[in-house]
Amino acid sequence: MPLLDRPKTGSSAPLWLAACVVLLFILRCGVGDSSAAETDRLEVAAESGGGVRATAQVFFPAGPAVIHALLADYLHWPELFEVRMRVAELSIRDGVATVDLRIEHPLMPGEHRLITESRTLAHGGLVTDLKGGDFKRYHREWRLHPVEAGNRTRADFELVVEIESMVPDWLVAIAMRQELEAHFRIVKQKALEQSTR
Repeated sequence: MPLLDRPKTGSSAPLWLAACVVLLFILRCGVGDSSAAETDRLEVAAESGGGVRATAQVFFPAGPAVIHALLADYLHWPELFEVRMRVAELSIRDGVATVDLRIEHPLMPGEHRLITESRTLAHGGLVTDLKGGDFKRYHREWRLHPVEAGNRTRADFELVVEIESMVPDWLVAIAMRQELEAHFRIVKQKALEQSTR
């Protein structure tokens, strides 16, 4: 007998479907998990005056001290990204880290220079601003907040970039979203490794 011609005898399909929906919700959110509402958020958009702005809220599986140590390990910054880059020069004086990065990006042929200054914020986090190189604007800010008795971190993130390039900002925004998603994933993985040592 074809499936559509089956007699209706109190089918349990609606109950089965409801059970599956509830099970998927439990698996996705967790029962009694205080982090159920804690999901990462990332917004990336071209700015009307030029450049691209990204804002995010990211939850990391380690305390702020671990996250800060990863983000402030300037010599190993390239390990936190999928884009090819290298530290050409690094100096730290009076709490200010000056980093000269050379970046190879598929959107921009050749190697591009980004010179930044980074400082630790008083209430946890880092701010990085453009000092020189092949960029018109560069500002990055991480604000780190302890959650779950300090065992995890909520990071508020902002990045504003404007490149000296003919590449349209909408295309830079698409690439930036993918790169930031990969960056956050790598930092999470390294944070988990650090916190379980």
